[in-house]
Amino acid sequence: MATSADTANPPTDAPAPGKRKAWLLGLLVLVLLVGAGTWAWYSLVGRWYESTDDAYVNGNVVEITPLVTGTVISIGADDGDLVHAGQVLLQFDPSDSEVAQQAAEAKLARTVRQVRGLYSNVDSLKAQLQTRQAELQKAQQDFNRRKVLAASGAIAAEELSHARDDLTVAQAAVNSARQQLNTSSALVDDTVVSSHPEVMAAAADLRQAYLDHARTTLVAPVTGYVAKRTVQLGQRLQPGTATMAVIPLDEVWIDANFKETQLRDMRIGQPVEVSADLYGSSVKYSGTVDSLGAGTGSAFALLPAQNATGNWIKIVQRVPVRIHLSPDQLKDHPLRIGLSTVVDVDLHDQSGPTLAQQPPQQASYTTQVYDRQLDEADQLIARLIHQNSAAGKTVER
Repeated sequence: MATSADTANPPTDAPAPGKRKAWLLGLLVLVLLVGAGTWAWYSLVGRWYESTDDAYVNGNVVEITPLVTGTVISIGADDGDLVHAGQVLLQFDPSDSEVAQQAAEAKLARTVRQVRGLYSNVDSLKAQLQTRQAELQKAQQDFNRRKVLAASGAIAAEELSHARDDLTVAQAAVNSARQQLNTSSALVDDTVVSSHPEVMAAAADLRQAYLDHARTTLVAPVTGYVAKRTVQLGQRLQPGTATMAVIPLDEVWIDANFKETQLRDMRIGQPVEVSADLYGSSVKYSGTVDSLGAGTGSAFALLPAQNATGNWIKIVQRVPVRIHLSPDQLKDHPLRIGLSTVVDVDLHDQSGPTLAQQPPQQASYTTQVYDRQLDEADQLIARLIHQNSAAGKTVER
């Protein structure tokens, strides 16, 4: 039973109304401060950065495909091997191409000698024309002399008739010789042996045969690492068959798929920080925005969405953004194609365009490993022409 002392001193467990209000007010102030701080951080810092983990390493996959039909007799590299530009990767059986090249060399040599004969024929016809012209001049003089003698009755009219016939024959011989010279000259006018059409045609055949033979050896167009090898010894390959690939890992880039709502302030040239799952957050790559995609990923899909079918649901689209990486950092911490990364783009610099404004001024990728084949073919052609021309014979003596 409660006593008067209990009634006079109530329990003190419940907080006083003043303290509860102070506590609620403090909580409200804390929430407001947190909200203000968050808003301030977003306004000053957060809104100037866009991030995505839907980003992957990409690069050039240089497929090695033959240009001629052949049977594989040697494989020079396997998956994971480092190869340098110009290094032999595959070797075909060269027997057929060697025979074809030898036949083309013989054809060019024969053609050069035949063309030399055309030039000699022209010289011969010129000499023949001079001979016929001398005979014509002699026949003309004989006719003129007999014509005077016939007028005075010193010779018979029959002898004058024979002189006239000789003059006609000599004139016809001159006309025939001149026609033959013109016909032969038309075959060699304004040319030398090396520029004669028949020699050029034979040289083109030899150049093609040389290239076919050279292409029985497949070389690496670029320096990189071998992947996707499927070719086997003894396999008969047709032109265009995929045999292996060479991947230059020093030229990889990042394809980051940003939401369309993240692209409003994104510009070409903005700095980017990239971290790869392979190395974790301890390794940071610095790069720049190289380009923003010309369409969304779904637009370029093999089976694009058909939104007019009646079952359309709006979803946020993603646009691929290419990130250029520093080659020096890739040398220290190499990446592989397909690795996952996290990309953070700094949006402070708004001076760049959203789309490229100028076309490329030079080729993005080039290789010179095939130039040597044509140079060697041209050297072989020049050597054969020289050896089978008059100058070549003079040198050999």
